[in-house]
This record gives sequence, structure tokens and C-alpha cells, in this order.
Amino acid sequence: MTNDSADSGTTVRDPFALPEHIAALRRQVQEFIRTEVFPAEPVLASGTPEARALLRDLQGKAKANGLWALAHPEELGGRNLSLAEYVHIGEAEGASEFGPAVLGSEHLLDALMLHRHATAPVRERWLPGLVGGEVMPCYGMSEPGRSGSDPSLMTTRAETCDGGWSIRGRKWFSRGAHADFITVMCRTEPLGVPNGQAFTMFLVPTDTEGFSIVRELSVLGTTGDHVEMAFDHVVVPDEYRIGERGKGFPVAGERLDLGRTLRAVQWLGQSIRAFDLMGHRLHARSAFGEPLAAKQLMQQHVFDSYTDIQSARAQVLRAAAAVDAGRRAYVEVAAAKVLASRALCQVLDRAVQVFGAEGLIDDTPISRMYRRARATRIYDGPDELHTHTVAKRLLKPFATGPDTVVEVF
Repeated sequence: MTNDSADSGTTVRDPFALPEHIAALRRQVQEFIRTEVFPAEPVLASGTPEARALLRDLQGKAKANGLWALAHPEELGGRNLSLAEYVHIGEAEGASEFGPAVLGSEHLLDALMLHRHATAPVRERWLPGLVGGEVMPCYGMSEPGRSGSDPSLMTTRAETCDGGWSIRGRKWFSRGAHADFITVMCRTEPLGVPNGQAFTMFLVPTDTEGFSIVRELSVLGTTGDHVEMAFDHVVVPDEYRIGERGKGFPVAGERLDLGRTLRAVQWLGQSIRAFDLMGHRLHARSAFGEPLAAKQLMQQHVFDSYTDIQSARAQVLRAAAAVDAGRRAYVEVAAAKVLASRALCQVLDRAVQVFGAEGLIDDTPISRMYRRARATRIYDGPDELHTHTVAKRLLKPFATGPDTVVEVF
């Protein structure tokens, strides 16, 4: 996008314009999500065998259209996009909660984790199916009755045995209802060993003896996703260890920086969708002799939603650039996660107000989106944890004295 100046004869380029190949790919994804995925959402949300068959059909269409696994590195069949480039594609995918699953980016974290940290036998057994969409993973970190924001409290243990490792414990709030394997974090070292050296991750196939699903969890009325799982002396060979013994937290930390950013990208996509639905509704519905779009309080909803989305997007792009640079990016990523989550919840809340009674029922996508959005402020660490930790890190340099020059922005 350019702005030609007749007076100066110079061309001013829009610094926010996307490269054409990214803009074109974004348009392709937007069209696919709008025409193929949006109409399929009622069935996909049902959790029935028909839903799983429809998902496979849509995944086939995505592959046929060259839209599969766009976020993956080239060696795993992807486009080798930087994370900052993928933000714009991921927003389009994330407009539907099913978009990442349909387009093959849902399990990017698991694929990268196995690619970088798994043994050769595990990579050969699980990675092709994972990248291809035939294998369903899940991740086990949180435990019932334990504070998820303090992972050192985990009690699931893995001990060496003749067959490799024996795992005992429980995990929950994991999307394991239809998973083929779970990557589970376990304490492998005695109490007193520093946390960064005390936990190890293992891949556990869900058909392993001793593994069971205890119950399905209803999350604000939605079912079919999250479960509680038990490990009753589940034995896995040492080659199913992910990363080095005692180094589970560093592997998880690598996963979390990327994962929080990707979640924030998807939440931006859903925020934009809610904004679009709200905008169309304001023009389509009239009250007291004029469109809702003419009402000042409705216009306030539009303004606040626009600024919420743009603020979150700017921080997400900053976080993506920090992750791309390969540096420690907790402050940027945590702030992006909190801002994107809040934007989603706030924009959806306003959309419900704009739709009135119809916003409370499933005649529109807003009701389900609203129910699912509230959990985003808990996923990957609650807002309070990130607010506290980010503030501490931002304040620390100022403690050296009033004359210290501190660059935060």
C-alpha cells in the first residue's frame, strides 16, 4: 500500500502493510474459514462420530487447497513462516475455534516438541501422523487439587523400573478425550532438588496398561474436550522420555512461550469475528426509529472493541518478534496473552449486549464463543500470575537508584 505525494514526488509506504504473499495467503485462509468451516461449526461442536468424520473431510480439503500446516517449519511440511508472519494467518484460522484443527496448526507445539526433543524411535513412530493430522496428542501438566500456577506442587511421579519408567498420579484439564498419546510432566528426582532439575516429561500412549480417563470435565457447560486422567503404574520405556532427565521444565518453558503467543493469535481472530458480527448487527437491527448503529452507547461498544483489539494485536506482534529473535520473551509473551484474552472476553461481552436475547442462545456463534472465552484467562497461567510476574520484572531495574536509565519500551 502506497501513498503518492504530488508535491514531493516521493512515495510513502505504509509501515503496517503486509507483504503481498502474506496478504494473499491470509485472504485464502479467510475465504476457506468463511465458506467451509463456519457452516460446519454446529456439527463440529457436537462431538459426535459425524463431527470427527466432517473434520477429516475438511482437513482433506485444506490439504488439497495447499492450506495445511502453514505454521510448521519447512522440514515438517510447512511454509517456514516466521512467527511474526504467521500472526496474520493465525488470526484468520482462529476466527473459528475449529480453524486450527481443520488447517493443521492445532498441534504445532507437540510436533515441534517431538521434532526437537524426542528420541529417534518416538519421532519415527508419532511425528508423521501428528503432522498429518491422523494422530491426536494432549498435554498433561495440571493436577486436581493443586495450584496450577505453582508447578512445583505436582505429585505425579515417575520412578525407574525394569521396563523403563513407572508413572503414578493424576492429571486434569487436558484435552485427552480422543488423544492417542499424552505428554505428561512427572517428578523424577527427590524433594529438595531444584525444580529446574527435578521434573521430566514422558510420552504415554493412551492404550498403555494402567492409563485411564477418570471423568469428562464440563467447562462452563461445554463438554467433549477436557478430561481427568489417572496413571496407575503406567510403564513406558526410557526412549519415551522427552528431553533429558530432570529437564522437563526447560522443555515446557520453550513450549509455553510459543504456545501462549499462538493462543493469543487465535483469540485475536475470534475477537475480530465477534467485532464483525457486532458491526453487521448494528446496521441490520433498528429500534425506536433508527438503526442501532446510530445509538451513541452502541458506538461506544464499537470504539472500545476496536481499541482493545488493536492494543492486543500490537503486543502480540511484539511478542512474536521476540520469540522469533530467540531471546527470553516472558514479559512480551505474558503481556500479549493477558491483553488478547481480555480483549476477547470484553469484545464478546459487548457483542452479547448488542445481540440481546439472541446473543444468549446458540442461534448465533456468540453464545458458544462467549462461554469458551472465559477460560482463556485461566489457560497457560491466570491473569493474576502474569500481572504479578511481569510487574516484578519491569520494576526490578528501577531498584538500583533514581539516576538509573531504564529502557522498558
